[in-house]
Amino acid sequence: MAGPMLSAEQIEDDTKLMETLSRIKHVIIVLSGKGGVGKSTVSSNLAQSLSMMGLMTGIMDLDITGPNIPKMFHIEDERLTVEGEKLVPVDVPPSLRVMSMAFLLPDKDSALMWRGPVKMGAVKQFVEDVQWGPLDYLVIDMPPGSGDEALSIAQLIPKADGAVIVTTPQEVALLDSRKSVTFAAQSHIPVIGIVENMSGFVCPHCGRAVDIFKSGGGEAAAKDMGVPFLGRIPLEPGVVESGDSGLPIVVRDPDSAAAKAFKAFVQKVVDIVERDTEVLAGQRARFKEEDARRMAQQEKG
Repeated sequence: MAGPMLSAEQIEDDTKLMETLSRIKHVIIVLSGKGGVGKSTVSSNLAQSLSMMGLMTGIMDLDITGPNIPKMFHIEDERLTVEGEKLVPVDVPPSLRVMSMAFLLPDKDSALMWRGPVKMGAVKQFVEDVQWGPLDYLVIDMPPGSGDEALSIAQLIPKADGAVIVTTPQEVALLDSRKSVTFAAQSHIPVIGIVENMSGFVCPHCGRAVDIFKSGGGEAAAKDMGVPFLGRIPLEPGVVESGDSGLPIVVRDPDSAAAKAFKAFVQKVVDIVERDTEVLAGQRARFKEEDARRMAQQEKG
């Protein structure tokens, strides 16, 4: 039975989307089940670390109501330019390109008071109409949670290699991280792994680590959900200061415990995406099996 006819506009949009994605080797979506777990901090340090590895990297800030990525790179006063019919991202040395909803606001204090359809139209434009150029990696900083916005964005980006899920050790965050794993599976996005942020406070005076928010919950959640554990990022004053100053901790203080943890985390992400393909291929195979089982049940019913 033939599928529904696509309009000329839909065909043109699909073509533009595929043309954009065809020049991007790997797409990583950064998710969190709730706000306040440091998702944007993880996204910015992930993108910066990939760039420092000599990889051409883009970061797309799709946290629509709280677009903080430009602040974390000290480019919040930049404005977008247009080349042809494409938006041109803001460049950050050595090889990073940044696109954010924040660049569309008239000033830093403005609130984005858009209804759902308008938001999704802007997101669609970000995906289709940005002049990323050739990229090794595109990191997408998603809105927190698994509501309509996150679902719509996931459906717009069919090529994602996988999702990195950010959590903290508290039970409430871990519960939400499990929901993020389920959300990714239902959206047919493989899970690259879970990273536990704010995992122990490192005293700047004595260097001793204290588990303010407990520790180890992210690893336990990853084991229970059958996905890789990507590491623990300690809570350090330097991480907060680096975010406020617009210089990710991997650049501002590369010898800090947090920067070293970020580098180890990023290397695991790269290893899974580029080398350990069985992790992601196994999840994709399960998606196909579940789809086939669902279709068989529908035909019977």
